Amino acid sequence: MNDWQEWVGREQRSFDRLEPGLAARWSATFDRDVLSGSAMPQGIHLCLCTPDARTGQLGEDGHPMRKEGDAGFLPPIALPRRMWASSAMQFHAPINVGADIERTSKIASITPKSGSRGDMVFVEVDHQTRADGELAVTERQSIVYLEGLASDAPLSPPESGGGRFDPFEWDTHSEILPDERLLFRYSALTFNTHRIHYDAPYARDIERYRGLVVHGPLSASLLLQLAGQRFGENRLASFTFRGVSPGICGEPLHLALRGDGDTIEMGAFAGDGRQVVKAGASLG
Repeated sequence: MNDWQEWVGREQRSFDRLEPGLAARWSATFDRDVLSGSAMPQGIHLCLCTPDARTGQLGEDGHPMRKEGDAGFLPPIALPRRMWASSAMQFHAPINVGADIERTSKIASITPKSGSRGDMVFVEVDHQTRADGELAVTERQSIVYLEGLASDAPLSPPESGGGRFDPFEWDTHSEILPDERLLFRYSALTFNTHRIHYDAPYARDIERYRGLVVHGPLSASLLLQLAGQRFGENRLASFTFRGVSPGICGEPLHLALRGDGDTIEMGAFAGDGRQVVKAGASLG
């Protein structure tokens, strides 16, 4: 397998503006009132400087096509499945409505692996997001590329088991039922055309998911809002999240938090207790 090392160190810059309309649509997506102040809650950066590939440049899965000899930012890894595996964020300053946004992205590492799931390639990307010239968020994002699955591969995740999520083990808990409307709106906010989030036959027959998949960053955004409810907006200094198992549209998602200070444990769980997202945070 190509080790893709010539891509390490490659950079790209992108620009955006946090318009009042985007702030209003973000608030509407999460059933929130538009904040009276100018600072938006943490997580808004996930909806800024989004991909802008033309429709004709999209592959079957909805991601931009990757071809050998392609001079694009991400390497043309031939493995057909791609997902957001994890992120580690540091928050430096709030992002205000009306701010001009500049994001610098740099490929930090590319690591091929082989295991029980076949060949995989992990690509780590460092992002620096500035708002009106001030550093607002730094983030290391991990993307994983995976082999395709046979048409008769078991659907993931398995049907709900006999367990039950126990909220009493946590300091703060909320439950949400992510449905097709929420997934569609979040895809629109992030200009994400990955078909596992809106095309149920594709998600089931090609990528072998049991239903439409809840975006990892959507679960992360919900957890960040839970932290905002617990500690106040824009209080976190750091936040990490890692996808553990797919969250499925139309099934309850439990959001939970415990601890404070430098040791805040967070997570998203299915109704039977299966962990969907593992997360942690610290206060500033």
